[in-house]
Amino acid sequence: MKYKKSGFTLIELLVVIVIIALLSSLVAPKFFGKLDNAKVKTTKAQIEMLSTTLDAFRLDVGRYPTVEEGLKVLWVKSSDIKGWNGAYLPKKVKGDAWEREFIYKVPGKDGNPYDLYSLGADGEVGGEKDKADISIWE
Repeated sequence: MKYKKSGFTLIELLVVIVIIALLSSLVAPKFFGKLDNAKVKTTKAQIEMLSTTLDAFRLDVGRYPTVEEGLKVLWVKSSDIKGWNGAYLPKKVKGDAWEREFIYKVPGKDGNPYDLYSLGADGEVGGEKDKADISIWE
């Protein structure tokens, strides 16, 4: 009695694995490129939201938060500040899309009332494309 086994050989499985690896090496860079672009867009939206909130704070208090107060004053109750009518944000802003804190400075450069920015994907000043700094004024 002849017994016939059915299934895949080791060579066939290795060929399939190599083909899958080649296909994923073509698709993965495009996918991660989209992921970086999404993080940039998310961070830009967060900065715009924070800027709007800073303007609301200024309308109530008559000034922007100091560097010492920082952005924290937008979500933490502060009865010490005359005219404060917050919380201006419902919860703490944890940071940009790369989980780093936003940089807030008062007064800002180039005559701006404040600077609010993220250092981007690389976490360093400057950079190009997805690694560029993201600022409210640019």
